[in-house]
Amino acid sequence: MKSRLRGAALFAACAIALCIGGCARKSGEAAAQKKLYIFNWTYYTPDSVIEKFKKEYGVELVYDSFASNEEMFAKLKAGGSDYDIVFPSADYVSIMIKEGMLAEIDKSKLMNLKNVDPAVLARAEEYDPGMKYALPYYMGAAGVAVNKTKVKGYEPSWSIFRRKDLAGKMTMLDDMREVMGDALAALGKSVNSVDAGDLAAAGKLVNESWKPNLLKFDAEAFAKGFAAGEFWVAQGYAESIFAEYEEARRSEVDFFIPKEGGPLYIDSMVILKGSKNKELALKFMDFIHRPEIYAEFCDAFGFPATCNVPARPLKKGPQWYKAEDLAPCELKKDLGADLEKYNAIWQEIRVGK
Repeated sequence: MKSRLRGAALFAACAIALCIGGCARKSGEAAAQKKLYIFNWTYYTPDSVIEKFKKEYGVELVYDSFASNEEMFAKLKAGGSDYDIVFPSADYVSIMIKEGMLAEIDKSKLMNLKNVDPAVLARAEEYDPGMKYALPYYMGAAGVAVNKTKVKGYEPSWSIFRRKDLAGKMTMLDDMREVMGDALAALGKSVNSVDAGDLAAAGKLVNESWKPNLLKFDAEAFAKGFAAGEFWVAQGYAESIFAEYEEARRSEVDFFIPKEGGPLYIDSMVILKGSKNKELALKFMDFIHRPEIYAEFCDAFGFPATCNVPARPLKKGPQWYKAEDLAPCELKKDLGADLEKYNAIWQEIRVGK
């Protein structure tokens, strides 16, 4: 009798242990599903927005950052595939679609898709027909920052980089598509031109008229250098420039999108095919396009609300340029094999005399 009772007790204990272990595993799995992994540009989503999403949905959010599309793509191709949401620019969305890296998005679960500007969606058709894979996040362009206390008498034009009197006090981004696109736009050509004559002329403009006046090409610390007075003129992104300035000093800076235009970017939210949290990723994408959340995002960086129409009247903070300033700009496209034409000229620019 005791033996049978002891056996029953042992069986019960094992059953309880198995149940506890199973429950613990399920709890652990549930916890894992409560964590969203995001791979985004540096300082591109305000902490306040992240905290609101975490609180509302009771989740953890792991945020890793990259400084360029090339860096992002290389990491993903090297096996960095644990991310759920990534924020590539238009040309890289196109590349990632071709590479089979993205999951199709269920638009029926994006209640706030109606808030996205139809004009932006029309541009997005160029790289993601039917919006199968990407939801636009922000549309903008790099421009030019000028220290008004040091530089006088200039036009809002790429021609400022021809000025020999500013030699050694100017910088441009160490970014091939941006600088070559700027030169093509300055010459009245498409920023996506693959014509040999156009590219040769653009390379000549950069090499012979702009580069001699530059202290360096800099995509990493241009904003810090500008704020410190190392540069008086800097090509770059407004949000980076003004982030380095105290509010009292911001009136010293003029930021403009050159009148000739230049490369336009649309950064989008995409879900990787290997994502383990696709439903939560869709919730995050939809959360971003709530008007009050999108306005908060734009206010944090001094952006116009280019992608979200009902967010525009909700904005309270400054904006360093206007949405209409982007009108002459042209969306960068995936150039495929023709990108090698750019690479050859850029190599001459960067390592040549």
